[in-house]
Amino acid sequence: MINRERVVQEFLKYVQIDSLTKKEGNFARYIAQELADVGLEVAIDNCAEKVGADTGNVIARLEGKADKASILFSCHMDTVSPGEGIKPVIRDGVIYSDGKTILGADNKAGIAAVVEALRTLKESGVEHGPVEVVLSIAEEGGLFGAKNLDYSKLTSKLAFVLDSGGDPGQIIIKGPAQDKIVAKIIGRSAHAGVAPEEGISAIQVAASAIQRMKLLRIDSETTANIGVIQGGQVTNIVCPEVNIQAEARSLNNEKLDEQTTHMLQCFEEAAKEYGAKVELEAERMYEAFVVDENEEIVDLVKYACKNIGLKAYTDSSGGGSDTNILNSNGIKAVNLGIGERKPHTLEEHIHIEDLINSARLVLEIIKTI
Repeated sequence: MINRERVVQEFLKYVQIDSLTKKEGNFARYIAQELADVGLEVAIDNCAEKVGADTGNVIARLEGKADKASILFSCHMDTVSPGEGIKPVIRDGVIYSDGKTILGADNKAGIAAVVEALRTLKESGVEHGPVEVVLSIAEEGGLFGAKNLDYSKLTSKLAFVLDSGGDPGQIIIKGPAQDKIVAKIIGRSAHAGVAPEEGISAIQVAASAIQRMKLLRIDSETTANIGVIQGGQVTNIVCPEVNIQAEARSLNNEKLDEQTTHMLQCFEEAAKEYGAKVELEAERMYEAFVVDENEEIVDLVKYACKNIGLKAYTDSSGGGSDTNILNSNGIKAVNLGIGERKPHTLEEHIHIEDLINSARLVLEIIKTI
C-alpha cells in the first residue's frame, strides 16, 4: 500500500533542492542516497563533462527474480527557471509553489512516485523482477542527459518514462522529431537618415523571410516556430545583422524534413532578393517515436491501470522527452501521464491524488511483469 503522507512529504522535500539544468549535482547526490537506502545499487555515469553539467545521470538497479524481465523507469532531475528557492504550498489537495517560482513537478513528481513505489515494494516483500531506474540530467532544452547516457549499463528492453501532463492512465505512444534552425542574416550598415539606400537591412530581410513561412500549426502532426530574434542597436543605423533561432517538429520524419527545408529556403530566397547573405544551420535534435497500440508495453500499462481502477488511454505528444531517446537506443519506451499541470510556469501545480496514483501505477507495473 502506497504511503500517502510519505510520498507527499518526499515530493515537497525534492522540489526544495535546487536542480536547474546542468546544476543537478546536489539533488543527484541526495536522490542517489535515497535509492541506495531503499536497497538499489546506484551509480552516477561520467557524462557530466560532455554535457557541461556538475553531475552525470543517476543509474540504479534493484535485483529481482532472474526469470522475470527487467524493466526501466525514467525521469529527469533538472528543472527550468525560475526554479531556485522553491517554496511549495498545499491548498485544497493541490500542491503549488508560492507563485514566485515554478513548482518542479516536472519532473520531481515522477521521481517521487518511483521512489515511493520502490519503497513500498521492498516493504511488502512481494516477488518481482529486476527494476532499473534512470534519472537524467539536462533534459530541458535538449535531452542531453539521455543522449549521453551509458546504455551499456542497462539490461531493460521496456521503459516507462514518467513525464507527461495527462492524468495517470495516459500512455504517450507517439512523440515528434525536432529540428533546431539557426539563421544569421548579414546585411550592410548605413546611416539611416543620410544614406539608407546604401544599406541592406537585415531586419527587413528577416521580416521578408518569416512572412513567407508556414508557421505554428502546420497540420495535425507538424508545428514550426520562430522563437528568438536578435539584432540592431540604434535606430539611426540600418541593421547589418540579425540572428534567429527557430524550430520545427513533426510526428512524421518526412514532413519534418519538408518543413525544415521550406524554412531554410525562405531565408535563402529573402536574402537573395535583398542582396544579403545568410548563414544557416539545421540540426536534428531527436527522432520521432511511434509505439503500436498492440505492443506488449501498452497492454502491460493498460492491465496495470485496470487492476488499480485507473482509466487507461493512449495519446500523442507535441513535445520531446527522454522517451524519444530511449526508443532511438533500442529500448521500447512510452511516456506516462503523472498530472504535472502548467509546467514551466509560475502556475505549475499537481493534485496530490495524481501523485498518489502515479506511485500506485509504478508499483502495479512492477508487480504485473
